[in-house]
Amino acid sequence: MSQVPTSRGHLATESHNERSARFDTLSITDAVELMQREDERIHAALAAARADLARAIELVVARLRAGGRLFYVGAGTSGRLGLLDAVECPPTFQSDPSLVQAVLAGGAAAVTGAVEGAEDSATAAGEELARRGLCERDIVFGIAAGGTTPFVHGALDFARSRGAATVFLACVPREQAPDRADVSVRIVSGPEVISGSTRLKAGTVTKLALNTVTTVAMAQLGKVHGNLMVDVDTSKNVKLVERGARIVSVLTGVGRDEALALLAAAGGQVKVAVVMHHKRLSCEQAREDLVRCGGILRRALA
Repeated sequence: MSQVPTSRGHLATESHNERSARFDTLSITDAVELMQREDERIHAALAAARADLARAIELVVARLRAGGRLFYVGAGTSGRLGLLDAVECPPTFQSDPSLVQAVLAGGAAAVTGAVEGAEDSATAAGEELARRGLCERDIVFGIAAGGTTPFVHGALDFARSRGAATVFLACVPREQAPDRADVSVRIVSGPEVISGSTRLKAGTVTKLALNTVTTVAMAQLGKVHGNLMVDVDTSKNVKLVERGARIVSVLTGVGRDEALALLAAAGGQVKVAVVMHHKRLSCEQAREDLVRCGGILRRALA
């Protein structure tokens, strides 16, 4: 690499952790205990960022309700965690695969292997977002544990040029790595057990934060009823049929056999089955009723 790297020693994610200074000399049991003690610290970091995380979710929900899409953008571990959260949304919430997408530095090759230089491009993410038709209804959610990744900041710059909303998630204080996102979420998880290995605490808090983003957002959009995954499509596999039948049983009070029959009559759609039972409607009538209610089961049953 010909260019001189910018100093990153001041970043919280890069700093030396005195508590693990003799990590290589510990017994396996003591090393496990130390890592678990360090992981206990992440919950305080998440709690400190709660208000900003809620603001970010409010912005995500507003854009999705307006017909926009959520784009996670990241490199390395951060990018893979964004990809993981995106690909889990369709099977969990029956969302359109285009609703939550991930843009990963290095593309598909970076899913299963490291493409180290890809994160240094400040234009590559914008080029990919342009190919995907980013517009003012969308939201770009940048993820960079250390807060400095050019690939991510370039994506946020491009998003602003298109009028899209922006969120930035990092694990360092804002004064260490500034950003210009609409909402900046800083979950300061502290120095890692192995200095600079942000797949550890920083990776864990990122996974927990992204879980929160899509779970709360999808619940706000009516894809959860109470704490039940009512928008699951049970036609995909046997496990989901069993799960769907249990949900139908909980929401209707019928036994397992009747729940399975309702689910089959509803084409595998849990919400349709529940509306059919409660309102004594046909499958088609129940579907139409849900459409009139914006797909929100609670509204349809009111």
